[in-house]
Order: sequence, then C-alpha cells, then structure tokens
Amino acid sequence: MRHDDNLTADLPNFVTHLECAMTGERHEADQVHNLSRAGKPLLVRYDLAGVKQALTKDKLAQRPADLWRYRELLPVRRKQDIVSLGEIMTPIVPMPKLSKRLGGGEILVKDEGRLPTGSFKARGLVMAVSMAKALGIKHMAMPTNGNAGAALAAYATHAGIKTTIFCPEDTPEVNVSEIALQGASVYRVNGLIDDCGKIVGEGKAKVGWFDTSTLKEPYRIEGKKTMGLELAEQFGWDMPDAIFYPTGGGTGLIGMWKAFDELEKIGFIGSKRPRMIAVQAAGCAPMVKAYDEGKEHAPRWENAHTIASGIRVPQAVGDFLILRAVRESGGFAIAVEDPAIEVALDEMAREEGFLLCPEGAATYAAYKQALADGRVSKTDRVVLFNCASGLKYPLPKIEKKLDRLKPIDYAAL
Repeated sequence: MRHDDNLTADLPNFVTHLECAMTGERHEADQVHNLSRAGKPLLVRYDLAGVKQALTKDKLAQRPADLWRYRELLPVRRKQDIVSLGEIMTPIVPMPKLSKRLGGGEILVKDEGRLPTGSFKARGLVMAVSMAKALGIKHMAMPTNGNAGAALAAYATHAGIKTTIFCPEDTPEVNVSEIALQGASVYRVNGLIDDCGKIVGEGKAKVGWFDTSTLKEPYRIEGKKTMGLELAEQFGWDMPDAIFYPTGGGTGLIGMWKAFDELEKIGFIGSKRPRMIAVQAAGCAPMVKAYDEGKEHAPRWENAHTIASGIRVPQAVGDFLILRAVRESGGFAIAVEDPAIEVALDEMAREEGFLLCPEGAATYAAYKQALADGRVSKTDRVVLFNCASGLKYPLPKIEKKLDRLKPIDYAAL
C-alpha cells in the first residue's frame, strides 16, 4: 500500500460470497460468520475474471514488497480497516552446504520468522483482525499453542479490540508473556489446544466473544494464502517441486493450495503444482494416520505430545481440506520423531547458521527422511517452511566462562 494513498478510499475488491468448503453452499459476504451451516470452514470466493482484468504482473511488480500487494485477492474492502504492523514479503534462503552434504536437490527455507510477532501466524491474524474491525467485532477469543495468540493479541490491541486467549499449561513462557504484554487476557489451561478450543466455544454463547479458532472464521485462510502468492512470485511464476509444511491446524497448507488455484484462474501460472507435504510430529500425527488409511477425516489423536508445540493439534476442523490438497498435489503426509527434530534443528544451526523453530526443524527432518526413503528425489527443488523465529523457543544453556584476571591460553581458544 503506497503511503500517499487516501486512507479512507476503497480497495479494489472482488469478493462475491463465502462458500462452505464441504457442501459448496453459498453464504453472504460482509456479515459475521464462523463455520458454515454444515459446521465446516467457509472459503472466500472472488470474481476471478474481474481480478484477471484488473491485475497484471507488471502492476504487481511496482508495488511495495508486503502482504497487501495482493489486495485484489484479499477480502478487506476499505483501507481504513487494514490493521497492519508491517507484513513484509518473507525471504527464501538457500541452504547450499546441507544440499551438497545430502546429495539432494536445492533446499530452500522460506523464513516466516521475519513477520511481525515473529511467526507466520501474523499473516492469518492480520486478515482476521482487519475483517473483524470492518465487521464491528469488539471482543475476540481463541485457543493457541503460542504464536497465534501472540499475533491475535498484537493486531487486536492495535485495532482497539479486546482479546481473551487460552493456551495449554506447558506453552513456552515467551509466548504466554508476549500475549499478555501485547494487551490480551491470557489463561493457562490444564489440557491441550482442543480443550482450550472447547472453552472458547462455550464462552461464545455466554460472553458473546467472537470465536477466532483455526478455520472457525473465514479470513485466516486468506491471510495464510499470501504464502502461496509470494512463493509463486518469488519463483518467477513457476513452482518448486515440493513444499514441506509443518501441519497442525493446516490453515497455511489449505491457503496455499487455494492461492495456486486462484493464480491459475487469473492467468499468472499454469497447471503445474508443487507436491504438498504435510509434516507432523510422531507424537501427534492424525493427518498422517488418515492419509495412510486413505480416509478423508482424521479422528482425535489421543495423548498428543511433541517438542514442536505449534503442530501439537490433536484434531483439525479442516482435516478433509488438508488431505485433499496433499492428495490432489501428489504429495504425502509424514511424521518425524522428536529426536530427529532436535538433530535437524542443531544441524541447520551449526552447518548453515540458520536457527529454525522446532516446527521448522520438523520439515527439515521430514525432508531428510523422505530423501532417504525415495519419496522425494535427489533432483527435487524443495521449500521448507520455517514458521517462526527460533529465538522464541528455549535454547541450550552455554556454560563456558573466561577469567580475565588469570593467564589466558589463547591457543586453546
């Protein structure tokens, strides 16, 4: 968005309606919605023929490198409703040493840790909060494993919207602290994220807050979709061979698949697609189990546990959308053990100087596993999503000390 644009002007907007992801039933735009009448996620639909006439690649290239450059494919109708904290286009960083060591193709990391609040949750929540502002919502609530809550707190506070957030009791301290510091009421709950979600759902009827849970409102997908729009543009409107995506609620994977479809319909890309690979932790892998069993829905995963707390989601409301994207793209779902995640994090930090978050490390562990078992080839160009800054998680304690008052053995240093 150019700084000289009139703040109160309308944005070019092509939203036509919302659509139930399961039944296709039409719902009106510009009204407050949670799930569809069938109890499934709602998808925003656009007049893509109109977008095709209004937007060119040249016009796009002249815009600032931020999320709002894709405004014709986003739901916000008025500039005054945009609640921005500076959502940049995130870089794609090559990992040449590890590519060479593994004898594989090109390993590229899309580093979502550069976004406001240090994670890719900023993409979804900037859109959800901007639309909440547009629709007059005054109080938002959500369950979180950490990063989504931090993003909601930041954007809602910036917009003057009250927030109440619930997280599992073992959520990383930094996440709970940043949520509270950014103006939300945050509570630790003796349960997992779906237990927190039940509290949000029950409170909706009693308190009247808006339920901002993953895929229970229509606009987080539209924000996360910008990962796919960016990726296509950064690849010169071509595609990588595979995307390894850390999958909990799966909004980003669903959003990217939607983005590629929309880009093809406006003539920006062809029919080529990357293989979408859903990465889960072995201690919480409902999508992998459903994928392996050929099912469209994934039952709740009991006793979920993993060090990658962001993908510890026992049950996802958009399970069928995740599995469809994986299957339609010729991808797969893969689970990695916690020790492999730890090794992957350590390896990339020490070899490439790149600090992944645990969920991002899971994608590198999954790539190594898939390369070893032949599910990806040694010529594939792959994108791993690092969904948050590694600095937001506990790091190993370093105890080396030096006494400046004693003789220093410089050779030993």
